[in-house]
Amino acid sequence: MNVIICNEQGEGIGVCEKVKAHKEGLLHKAFSVYIFRNSGKELLVQRRSSEKMLWPGYIANTCCSHEIDAEDVVVTAKRRLNEEMGFTCFDLKLAGNFVYLAEDPSGEGSEHEYLSILVGEVGDIEILEDPSEVSEWKWVEVDDLLVDMEKGSEKYAPWFVQGIGLSKS
Repeated sequence: MNVIICNEQGEGIGVCEKVKAHKEGLLHKAFSVYIFRNSGKELLVQRRSSEKMLWPGYIANTCCSHEIDAEDVVVTAKRRLNEEMGFTCFDLKLAGNFVYLAEDPSGEGSEHEYLSILVGEVGDIEILEDPSEVSEWKWVEVDDLLVDMEKGSEKYAPWFVQGIGLSKS
């Protein structure tokens, strides 16, 4: 799979194989989806599969992936949410963007991303996670999550910790 290499403003400047981009720390476009329920009081979080190259077993937001050239990020995010978690959220919207760089603790690579944060709200849904992406999932109270993150973020994926503020704005 290729990712879109970009500049600090998120403007695409080329493509690169995903593993190479992560091994070399190349800035590329990605997105994170935060799905809420109960009027934004609960967030669906996942534990990343042990099969993931970077941050396996870490707790992350509902869904993450990379943009595809010429496809709107909201369209891509809706499709990946269905592929990864087995449901659709029709009202996904862009909450903001930021750039971050984080080195994986294993030394296997890094995430250097121009990250788009997308948010949505659902009611009662059936979740059918892809085990190659997600080892477990649960709904968490947002207030409890924020308190736990403040105590120490070592069990959470770094983009999740940095993006939670944008998802709630």
